[in-house]
Amino acid sequence: MTDLVTWAELGGGLAAIGGAAYARHAHPAAYWSTVGLPLSVARLLASYSSTMDACGLTVEPSRWRALAVRATTRREVRPVPPRRGVIRPNSTGLRVRLRLAPGQEPADVAASAERLRHAWGVHAVYVRDVKPGVVELRLVGYDVLRRVRSEDLYHYLLDDHVLPTFGESDLDEITAPLVREWRAERLRTTKAKTTTAKAYRLLKSIMETAVDDLIKRNPCRIKGAGKEKAAERRIATVAQVDALADRLGPRWRLMVYLGAYGPLRPEELAGLRRRDIDVEALKITVRIAEPERTNGRRAPGDTKSEAGTRTVFLPEFLRRELRLHMELYAGKGADGLVFLGEKGAAFRRSTFGRKWRKARTVVGVPEGFRFYDLRHTGHTLSTRSGATLKDTMVRAGQSSEKAALIYQHSDDERQQEVAAGLDATVRKARQDAAAVPEPDTAHPDDQRSGTNLARDN
Repeated sequence: MTDLVTWAELGGGLAAIGGAAYARHAHPAAYWSTVGLPLSVARLLASYSSTMDACGLTVEPSRWRALAVRATTRREVRPVPPRRGVIRPNSTGLRVRLRLAPGQEPADVAASAERLRHAWGVHAVYVRDVKPGVVELRLVGYDVLRRVRSEDLYHYLLDDHVLPTFGESDLDEITAPLVREWRAERLRTTKAKTTTAKAYRLLKSIMETAVDDLIKRNPCRIKGAGKEKAAERRIATVAQVDALADRLGPRWRLMVYLGAYGPLRPEELAGLRRRDIDVEALKITVRIAEPERTNGRRAPGDTKSEAGTRTVFLPEFLRRELRLHMELYAGKGADGLVFLGEKGAAFRRSTFGRKWRKARTVVGVPEGFRFYDLRHTGHTLSTRSGATLKDTMVRAGQSSEKAALIYQHSDDERQQEVAAGLDATVRKARQDAAAVPEPDTAHPDDQRSGTNLARDN
């Protein structure tokens, strides 16, 4: 009986640990509210003084304080950390304000953010200058942007970027200079240009709803502040795409070609089933996307946008590649995955990533060239084959620039014409490459994206 109780207690403990680990990865928000928050608060309270001392954020006590400590407790006088305020939890983390000692700067605290994150077991620590001598620590409990939905993203932007500055202000107190100062502070402390742009857009949309009724003019008037600027996409040549496919081997050749000439997104390739492939018609139906989470598990769901659910017609030169892959490497049955790892299971992003980086190095494409960048090769070649901007958007599953394209159409027949043009373009490029050595430097137009080229047509 005693052994049975012991085993039951041990099993219960292991089950609790396993359940907590599962919740942390599968339901991080629930884990934070029930487990992570109490643990982080306990660690902060228990180790606050020692952590601040280890980070060099303490000062020597005043003479009167030292005398008082010696007289009342007879303990050793220790350095004094910044005075800590009330800990205020929220849905994604917690906040606490610190009153700095004379001579201490907010930059000193910001420089220790990574050590504080590690000491208190949170995902990230941000430091905000509230007023002279006072800073606020924002501790983020988990990666709130992992497979985040729009509603979750808005809550995160409000809680961690907008409300800490403007939450206690009346609408008419939010002025253009204050918005400029807030944006500059966000960029300076977070170094996250994309997140700052999202937060600015959210604030601007909120303030816009108050115009006329509550305020006279929107204070968010910084030109270009809400735009997420990306660098010009790299374009691989046809010869480089072939070399990458050869280097990765027969199991992954088709993935490279579909990434370039589909052009399909990585998560769309991961979600392809045998029933989505029509070898005779050279047609692929994209129905779902399966992005891989940071814990290695896939998260099947809708495509990136409504435009992502589409039919893609492939160029004729891929017929042999498609048939061989479906015969040798695709999973069995209608629901069998098209792309499987060497052991017959769904491939892992990390495993394929290692293969990709090795192939990239051998082939000689730039170090920062991602598998996703293959899409821009196909996008550009489709444009050069005569496709309109609407054609390339339908083919790539893009939904932007709707207003400019509302009166243009691209049906299945037109998509087959695009595939035929792409086939001719790639075949000609391969023939030219075989006849004439490829120059060391590409023509400037080769580095332009398909979208920009289509706009010029």
